[in-house]
Amino acid sequence: MKVNIFQSLEEYQAVLAEYDSQDVYATVKEILAEIQRNGDEALRKYTTQFDKVTLTHFKVPESVIIESVEALPARLREVLEEATSNIRKFHEKQIRQSELSFENDGTLLGWKVTPIDHVGIYIPGGRAVYPSSVLMNVIPAQVAGVPRITIVSPPQENGFPHPLVMATVGLLKETDLYAIGGAQSIGAMAYGTETIPAVNKITGPGNAFVTEAKKQVYGKVGIDSIAGPSDILILCDREDLPIEYLARDMLSQAEHDPQAKAILVTTSQTQANQVAQWIENNLSQLPRTEILQASFARFSAILVVPTLEKGIEITNDIAPEHLELLTKKEMEDLHQIRNAGAIFLGPYTPEPVGDYFAGPNHTLPTFGCAKFSSALGVHDFMKTSSVIRYSKQRLEKNAQAIIDFAKSEELFAHASSIQVRLETPFHE
Repeated sequence: MKVNIFQSLEEYQAVLAEYDSQDVYATVKEILAEIQRNGDEALRKYTTQFDKVTLTHFKVPESVIIESVEALPARLREVLEEATSNIRKFHEKQIRQSELSFENDGTLLGWKVTPIDHVGIYIPGGRAVYPSSVLMNVIPAQVAGVPRITIVSPPQENGFPHPLVMATVGLLKETDLYAIGGAQSIGAMAYGTETIPAVNKITGPGNAFVTEAKKQVYGKVGIDSIAGPSDILILCDREDLPIEYLARDMLSQAEHDPQAKAILVTTSQTQANQVAQWIENNLSQLPRTEILQASFARFSAILVVPTLEKGIEITNDIAPEHLELLTKKEMEDLHQIRNAGAIFLGPYTPEPVGDYFAGPNHTLPTFGCAKFSSALGVHDFMKTSSVIRYSKQRLEKNAQAIIDFAKSEELFAHASSIQVRLETPFHE
């Protein structure tokens, strides 16, 4: 297998354009419609069809969650608890408080911050197991004060989600866990069934079917984002770094999915050749080889640029989910980065530091959506209501301006609701 090396972003994009993504729209639409019609019966049908498990009950008993926690190896439990502490501390800094401003004439202006009543969280269970996704989705919801959190994750052969997922749910003191996955679980949380409660917002990563389902139920419920396969871009103008650092960091994201993108943007043709050679020599000996080979055959690549400035321009154009900034003046170059989900600075901050442990959220915008969206956070589990209370004095002062504005839009009832208060004063 050969690693693609390109001399321009346009060359790379031309290769990507040849790929036709799987059309899952119709399949997902049919699944969602059947969930709406037949509820739990449809859930059982699709769980048998896709997960090869026949279930009579979807809810995971609390006793099974507790047993999963108790079965955790001591060292792993210690790691999960420390990661939980780091993630919670970071997200507590994001809390936004309600604020009311009282003016001299008695007018009140401000906002009221309220947690979402009920969120649903999807935890994948296909090519890998993701206790980290449990932490990254549940913790900010807890910090936001969400009163009810429903979690779904695909069942294994024993009819329960992966033990690590269940154990992590238990460590976070959550119990509302259901053994369902795929597009059908998104439909269940959006519309509700006999046993699965309807939620107000759905978060969490998933495959193409889960992503399409979230897209189709948006409006009925809120969603975090339209997530695609993971991606990383490594921007490097340093030739003193070990080649294996760069190669291993590319592989760390490519192993997620056959469509994952691992991109090295380098100012050195020699470095590009050496990284490509290392990957080509070692890929067949690594775990998850088939996934890695698929990623590098089509989606992952190395781009050689004439200058660092050109590399920064390409980075902002691609808007990567993960950006490793391995440059000579990383703190200066940071200020030129406008579009990236998460930015990892320096040779001792590989992307897995953020995936698991540092504290910032690893649920990030993909598909170039970092141009207009942000990492998942406490704000995604809260909503803000404007608060306005005009005094009689303020209304009288601004009444004519509001009336004139309303009439300019030919909304005369709007104007009248102001006018009547001038003509018929009310004394409290």
